[in-house]
Amino acid sequence: MAEDRQDFDNDSLAAAFEQLPELLARDPDLIRRGAFFDARFEVGIGAIPFDLTVAAGRLTALERGPFVMRSFRFSVRGSAEAWGRLWQPAPAPGWHDLLALVKGGSATLEGDLQPLMANLQYLKDLLTLPRRLGSKQP
Repeated sequence: MAEDRQDFDNDSLAAAFEQLPELLARDPDLIRRGAFFDARFEVGIGAIPFDLTVAAGRLTALERGPFVMRSFRFSVRGSAEAWGRLWQPAPAPGWHDLLALVKGGSATLEGDLQPLMANLQYLKDLLTLPRRLGSKQP
């Protein structure tokens, strides 16, 4: 299906992701739900890695890579298409959820997954905050 083929730009998706601290600051309920979550983890937006630190549900650091031998508890990496489709205002089935992306092979989870799974809904909501920007569809 030609209509399903879209090009997603790594840099524009990374720019949207870099707005995560402001988006989270505007959502006190999400911060409250993450009150017991503390971790340093990596998120890969296509070819661009990000290092995130969350303390008590607040994003205390977000740094764009590349990095050399940076340690983290776990990583969430997805193709540019995966993030672009996930952040659409009304994602299609199979592109609507972090675990759906993993199941479909468009994203991977690596490392110590215990903190991710223990705070799964918080992380899923955190990582879909760029959807609120009214993502631009190519």
